[in-house]
Amino acid sequence: MAGDKCDFEQTFSFCPLPSKKFSFLQDRETLELFMKWSMLGRVSAQTYSFDQCFYPYSSDKFALSFFRDPNVVSSLRKMEAGAWVPLDKPIVSVAVEPVPCTKVSMELFDPIYSCGILRPSGHLVKCLHDVYPDYDELRQMLQEEDSEQYRVFGREERAELLFRLFKHLCVGGELCQYEDTIEPYISTTKKIYRDLISVQKDPETKKISVVSTVLKVCVYDESGRCYPGRREEDQTFAYLIVDPFKRHVTLFYHSYGVGTFTL
Repeated sequence: MAGDKCDFEQTFSFCPLPSKKFSFLQDRETLELFMKWSMLGRVSAQTYSFDQCFYPYSSDKFALSFFRDPNVVSSLRKMEAGAWVPLDKPIVSVAVEPVPCTKVSMELFDPIYSCGILRPSGHLVKCLHDVYPDYDELRQMLQEEDSEQYRVFGREERAELLFRLFKHLCVGGELCQYEDTIEPYISTTKKIYRDLISVQKDPETKKISVVSTVLKVCVYDESGRCYPGRREEDQTFAYLIVDPFKRHVTLFYHSYGVGTFTL
């Protein structure tokens, strides 16, 4: 009982780490791609330190503590009507979805190169679509569940953070200008993933493994959904990425809409 009581009373305190910079938010090449994909100015990544041991079984409590913490509330911003605004009402609850994060290489995407989505040159194969005039086999594989290409990746692969990041970039924002080749999507996914997750090497086997715990979050105030957005939209997302050893957590966020057009 004493252990239960201790666990019940466990709360986390958070402190912003403004010195923590992400190369994908400073790298000019990546920012130019964000601009092209209508995501520039709508992506953010903020890191905070926390003061207690984190265990995956306490994820719900951790997430609620995070969004109720005064230091988080005072520094957190969301995109609304084209402007960054604070959360203005007390948080009632946080829905948490654990996101698998096990990949330490880009091999996950190997099937793309041999399933007819790409030409030998690396260019994407175009296809017809009832709604989108400029469509390709890559987006069909990512979005159309009844398409032949959708089965190239199973449910487990699609659940991985690495795959989710790739899909978010490929689908882009409201005025996305899509790529003709696969390379910019792959290389940018790799940059972001490496920036966000933490890994460790086993001293004996030399094997590298991910130590981060990833949580997709949806936050509610008394009026309903408030973060990452009021409405449910696949391209409006927020992930908490926890490094239990450093006791750091990064909030990675994007709000679907029209990105800025200048760097």
